[in-house]
Amino acid sequence: DPSIRLGAHGVTRRFGALLANDRIDFGARRGTVHAIVGGNGAGKSTLMRILQGMDRPDEGFVIVDGRPTVFLGPADAFASGIGMVHQEFMLVPGLTLLENLVLAHEPVAALGRTDRNKALAEAGALAPRAGVSLDWSMPVDAAPVHVRQLVEILRLLYRGADVLILDEPTAVLAPAQVRELMALLRKLAEEGRTILFISHKLDEVMSVADAITVIRSGRVIGTAAAGDTSQAQ
Repeated sequence: DPSIRLGAHGVTRRFGALLANDRIDFGARRGTVHAIVGGNGAGKSTLMRILQGMDRPDEGFVIVDGRPTVFLGPADAFASGIGMVHQEFMLVPGLTLLENLVLAHEPVAALGRTDRNKALAEAGALAPRAGVSLDWSMPVDAAPVHVRQLVEILRLLYRGADVLILDEPTAVLAPAQVRELMALLRKLAEEGRTILFISHKLDEVMSVADAITVIRSGRVIGTAAAGDTSQAQ
């Protein structure tokens, strides 16, 4: 099914005697927020590592745009438009928000220097699309945690990702910031991007997700449209 932007078919991953992922099937459709929920040790993190090319399944395969795909590493996954916002942010201390945004993808002016004005213009165009405004000259060390997270998300968009994997993204946020993040994720999905939202906070999942896949002990227990199920279920 070509509407499946990112998914898995029969993905199995063993670590010695531990079966971390056991024949996992799921598919996140383009332009949706797809939540993956399960307790600690359910196998969510192993699956996410496989979906972003950091690990490879022993059996089964990743699905990209409806087709079986093998990632040789994270660069392969990124070339397919898949980016991940990690719990430990990957920003470089000592640099500004703008420098972090364009790091390794800087617009270049004469003599190979970074074209700061062009970088600022690109950052300035990106932020309002995400419904935010940022002081791009702020050192990342001085930025509050929700701003750092936002820069991580914008950095992936700047580099061309249209699938964002967010691993427990609200763990570091206050309630008002959670609402802002949820609004941003909905906006990105409505613009056609695909969001994988890993969480165990069911109220957040119900508020933002289009579809929900539940994993327990490495297996998919089921997938449901958020509108067809309840927190209790």
